[in-house]
Amino acid sequence: MNCLTLKKSNCKNCYKCIRHCPVKSIRFSGNQAHIIGNECILCGQCFVVCPQNAKEIVNETEKVKVLLSSGDPVIVSLAPSYIANYEGVGISAMRRALKKLGFADVEETAIGATIVKKEYERMLLEEQRDVVISSCCHSINLLIQKYFPSALQYLADVLSPMQAHCLDIKTRYPNAKTVFIGPCVAKKDEAEYYGNIVDAVLTYEELSNWLEEEKIELEKEMDSDINSRARFFPTTGGILKTMEGGFNGYTYMAIDGVQECMSAIEDILSGNVHHCFIEMSSCKGSCIAGPVMEKMHQYSPVSDYMNIASFAGKNDFIVDQPEAGILRKNFELIEHKLSTPSEMEIASVLRQMGKFKPSQELNCGSCGYNTCREKAIAICQGKAEISMCLPYLKDKAESFSDTIVKNTPNGLIVLNEQLEVQQINAAAREIMNIRSASDVLGDQVIRILDPSAFMKVLSTGKDIREERVYLAEYKRYVDQTIVYDKDSRMLVGILRDVSDEEAQRERKETISRQTIEVADKVVDKQMRIVQEIASLLGETAAETKIALSKLKESITDE
Repeated sequence: MNCLTLKKSNCKNCYKCIRHCPVKSIRFSGNQAHIIGNECILCGQCFVVCPQNAKEIVNETEKVKVLLSSGDPVIVSLAPSYIANYEGVGISAMRRALKKLGFADVEETAIGATIVKKEYERMLLEEQRDVVISSCCHSINLLIQKYFPSALQYLADVLSPMQAHCLDIKTRYPNAKTVFIGPCVAKKDEAEYYGNIVDAVLTYEELSNWLEEEKIELEKEMDSDINSRARFFPTTGGILKTMEGGFNGYTYMAIDGVQECMSAIEDILSGNVHHCFIEMSSCKGSCIAGPVMEKMHQYSPVSDYMNIASFAGKNDFIVDQPEAGILRKNFELIEHKLSTPSEMEIASVLRQMGKFKPSQELNCGSCGYNTCREKAIAICQGKAEISMCLPYLKDKAESFSDTIVKNTPNGLIVLNEQLEVQQINAAAREIMNIRSASDVLGDQVIRILDPSAFMKVLSTGKDIREERVYLAEYKRYVDQTIVYDKDSRMLVGILRDVSDEEAQRERKETISRQTIEVADKVVDKQMRIVQEIASLLGETAAETKIALSKLKESITDE
């Protein structure tokens, strides 16, 4: 299971892969996705849906180049879905282009499909089996081997068309090497697991890149072959279209999509299905909608089917049918299941996820698991993390933010761009004497505050920081900060009540003013006293001077 890998640097922890994985074979650890090899059925859905291209398929182009340099003839088995991928390019044009790359020849896998189809017909006619499930799709084979071992008895023990064709090529050319080119990642695993039949597997994308490197262009040239009915194989019901019906009253049906196939297998195991041949494909639309079809992102079921239908003939390819024993394929049980946790362990994890009662188990599927219980089991098994639960993270974040909002001493008010109140905390309600948040939520802010500051921030985009204003209607002073959040398109107002500080400042100013006034009065009074003393001293000195002068004159006269 080394053909599908993960580029860890690209994984952004979005959980899209696990949401689309039908068997939940992806483990999350350290916020990174990891493919669980012994659980994966290689349906390729994670590769298709990954928005970051974190999943990548192992490229075997260099391996094929080594085969070409070995000296042995290398022959391509080309999947019949190629006509949908390379529209307007027939087998002759494909053969010419691939021979320029060094391949000895190119044949259609539909030849192997004819061999397999004939073996299915023989099986139904001669072996009288009750229920037969086609074994062409390796992903379906893995699904049954890993998840429905009781259904292995119903799986046709026959080689896939890829294997049957490559075996036929090696029978005709004993020293040849074979390379399969198709739309399926699972074929890389099938070729590796069942060795010595298919030497390498390329996807259409790998082939296209190689042709581009060598500057080889595919010619738009179609051809036809009346003996090519097996070209229908890559379409839903394509196997059935090639089979001769009416074998002992069998019912024939085609089912595509892993979930649909799982439901059908459960029906079979419940005993509700008998005497039936079921064609199963993991891809909805079958192989023309394969995970590595180059046109997968623009898959068109109608036009792609029409391309196949117009290219397919009415009769079978002429083949040398091998003996049944040569086409036998043994399918074994593949053990993968982890131990099931106890009810106590599951309940403990559910409580950690904030699920204390069944009504709290939302089963929203955002984590990728269908139910909260399945997610809890995956956590116990080490496949998932509690943080994958988005409602849990949302509730946790909201609880944390609510705790901050409720307990901050500052008033908080949140407005939308229409200046309507979206949120208001208790501290803000206390400042503005608002009894309940519901009294103002949804109303224009002008009802409770002067909107001019908010309008200024909204129009200029410049925040206001620590601006002291007096709310006359509430007789309070506040330091006002208004911030515009462009991402949420919300205005956040933070009001710090500084009324006590302002009152204390005014008291200090009053005391200072009064002190200055008293000091001024004392100084004035002292100055008057000094002046009065000075005046009295001046009068006394003058009188003394006159008296002394008279005394001096008297003494002089004597």
